[in-house]
Amino acid sequence: YQYGGAWTADGCRKLIRLLDTASTFHLPVVHLEDCPGFLIGKESEENATIRYGSQVLAALVNDDPIRIVVIRKAFGVAGAANNKPGYRSLRYAWPSGDWGSLPIEGGIEVAYKQDLADAEDPEGLLEEIRDRLNLVRSPHRSAEFFEIEEIIDQ
Repeated sequence: YQYGGAWTADGCRKLIRLLDTASTFHLPVVHLEDCPGFLIGKESEENATIRYGSQVLAALVNDDPIRIVVIRKAFGVAGAANNKPGYRSLRYAWPSGDWGSLPIEGGIEVAYKQDLADAEDPEGLLEEIRDRLNLVRSPHRSAEFFEIEEIIDQ
């Protein structure tokens, strides 16, 4: 309910404390991931969200073992970097999980900005691009590239 799950500077500091405590006492961590990425904007830059976010990523790397389950969204650096390669850390996903560098919703407008501006029917072109990308959008296909070890059978 807060920023759609995006990581803020305060949220990152809270997560760092949690991960450091787990690491200190050798507690396993199960991370149920629903992260659309770092919160962006002027306020986020002033609060050093990316600096604290990179510290979270370092804390994730130092924590062992960790299990990550992508339950909904995992986008951008914050979503993609919740991956710790290694034999003791595994990453799972629900088939409904959605991950990548940018979500299709909103990402199309950025990636195809000029094409949409030049189109006679921008809404039609937007729908055509969305349909084309949704045909190749699959958790099974992207799991290989996003280093998901297992997709959970329901």
